[in-house]
Amino acid sequence: MDWINAILQGVLVGGLFALFAAGLSLIFGVMRLVNLAHGDLIVLGAFLALAVVTGLGLHPLLSLLIVAPVMFALGYGLQRAILNRTLGKDLLPPLVVTFGLSIIIQNALLEVFSADTQRLQAGPMETASLQMGAISIGAFPLLTFIVAVAVIGGMELFMRRTALGRVFRATSDKAEIVPLMGVNPKQVFAIAMGVSLVICAIAGVLLGVRTNFSPGAGPARLLFAFEAVIIGGLGSLWGTLAGGVILGVSQAIGAKINPGFQILAGHIVFLAVLVVRPQGLFPRTRDK
Repeated sequence: MDWINAILQGVLVGGLFALFAAGLSLIFGVMRLVNLAHGDLIVLGAFLALAVVTGLGLHPLLSLLIVAPVMFALGYGLQRAILNRTLGKDLLPPLVVTFGLSIIIQNALLEVFSADTQRLQAGPMETASLQMGAISIGAFPLLTFIVAVAVIGGMELFMRRTALGRVFRATSDKAEIVPLMGVNPKQVFAIAMGVSLVICAIAGVLLGVRTNFSPGAGPARLLFAFEAVIIGGLGSLWGTLAGGVILGVSQAIGAKINPGFQILAGHIVFLAVLVVRPQGLFPRTRDK
């Protein structure tokens, strides 16, 4: 029963990993940009929520009403002002720029909030649990997983059922062709980055409630996001959810074997998938 409980907890934490990865997957799918600052933007979302909670006394989840629009505006402006200038056939410029952005975010957070670890207090929901026989399911981890499914499901519907979503898909397939249809690819890229940062805001708030965070926590979040995207398959949103769950279960099993083996177990599974199936388990297939 202990093993079943460990695997179940791994599935639930996999929802958080999937949220880390969803924004990264969206950006890569739309504009083929690997955002090395993605993890730091998640942590930035957590710190913005901390500022809102401290300043206005809101519940961390309600702080998203302010944090999410701010993050969208930040992503839109960042893409329009800086990242659009780096896009092209050469993949190096956006990597260098987003690496620099990562350093800037980390140091700015250090300057404003210091190096102390922080935590978002969500009250009784942090410790509440649902008892199912010998298995205990944390209410907040379950909520996180439900939010992850809702976000990814909503993104999938958005991409397939809305005009803007179809523009995203068309731009992803042939960015050089969409101007013939009256679409500005740079505008599409900016909106996509804004949406990605809204997902970062959601992930950051849930991360901040679940565990401590600090200005230097971004690179580890980026690594988990990258592994979930690769395991699930590039460009596949539901694959990203599967990748996050697989990574979470791997870490849970590793921790069950030996607490020091937790993170390494996830890396080993990632490497195994990369060797056996480099395109990921559920890569996106283009419609005929």
